[in-house]
Amino acid sequence: MSYIISIIGIVIVLALALLASNNRKTIKIKPIVIMLVLQLVLAYILLNTKFGLLVIKGIAGVFEKLLEYAGQGVSFVFGGIANDGQMPFFLNVLLPIVFISVLIGIFQYFKILPFVMKGIGFLLSKVNGMGKLESYNGIASALVGQSEVFITVKKQLGKLSPQRLYTLCASAMSTVSMSIVGAYMTMIEPKYVVTAIVLNLFGGFIISSIINPYTVSDEEDILEVQEEEKQSFFEMLGEYILDGFKVAIIVGAMLIGFVALMAAIDNVFSLIFGVTFQHILGYIFSPIAFIMGVPMGEAVKAGGIMATKLVTNEFVAMIELGKVQAAMSPRTLGIISVFLVSFANFSSIGIIAGAVKGLNEKQGNVVARFGLKLLYGATLVSVLSAIIVSFIL
Repeated sequence: MSYIISIIGIVIVLALALLASNNRKTIKIKPIVIMLVLQLVLAYILLNTKFGLLVIKGIAGVFEKLLEYAGQGVSFVFGGIANDGQMPFFLNVLLPIVFISVLIGIFQYFKILPFVMKGIGFLLSKVNGMGKLESYNGIASALVGQSEVFITVKKQLGKLSPQRLYTLCASAMSTVSMSIVGAYMTMIEPKYVVTAIVLNLFGGFIISSIINPYTVSDEEDILEVQEEEKQSFFEMLGEYILDGFKVAIIVGAMLIGFVALMAAIDNVFSLIFGVTFQHILGYIFSPIAFIMGVPMGEAVKAGGIMATKLVTNEFVAMIELGKVQAAMSPRTLGIISVFLVSFANFSSIGIIAGAVKGLNEKQGNVVARFGLKLLYGATLVSVLSAIIVSFIL
């Protein structure tokens, strides 16, 4: 029965993407089918084989060690603040972003990341039926972040059609930055973080190619990656350290605001209607949770977590998931965990539009105009990835 619901769920997601399509006649079916099959195969390998377990353990081990190193720096500066036996969220989850940001900077400086991004992007372009730029952007978004990725392709931004620009932005919103993956792994199981990143990469291309189909000619299929301004090694280190700290501060500030706001709204709704705002959202989103493979008895609770992610951000939703995960089945926990690993929320519209506008004002305005459609597509990507995982769990 669960397989039938999952299959129906995939059909519904693809149909919802088709409803928003701007040119149904040019949709390429073959790459979509190939990528769906790849998603199923990769999800099975990562979650249900010894090899996948070794890969997950290896990646989780690397991040665990990185967080351990980062913890030494955090402890040196803030060691006297925390009470023994307690884990302040900002110190243990957010501040390690600074160290991981530095590592990304080092890999960028020595041209390791650009080589990896171009290589994997080239291979992806042979599968997804899209251009080299779109494929590179999908990989780069996951490695350097949804805002920073546009800096690397700013030479081409002004020349892109709205259709190609949509695909670039959808990829950026559907993935997550490598700098905060370690933070996610402290909140949900690492295997679901890794699986979601892989599935969202293909899911972004699947949904974009339905909502926003187009053909890239050989003349247009070029990739011009902007080289960073030449800096000394220590200048680069200083820049990435500050960038990582800014990300930690921004995420922390957003969490303070959103968590406080949600608590206030919940309390007001509880006083007036006798039910929390999150519970109401849970009922609204429960049908989506059900088609994702969540059992009906847990659909309302899962729907509330999904809605929280959409209206606030993934960190707030992961905190809420941590509060109720003991009452959820392992299957539901896995499905919802995968759904949460992306930047698909309302605040990301402003972040992406602002990043593009800072590089090209005209194109930034174009992104702002299709902002809601962008969020719609990125949310479908998260739903699709969750459904794919429901086949395996």
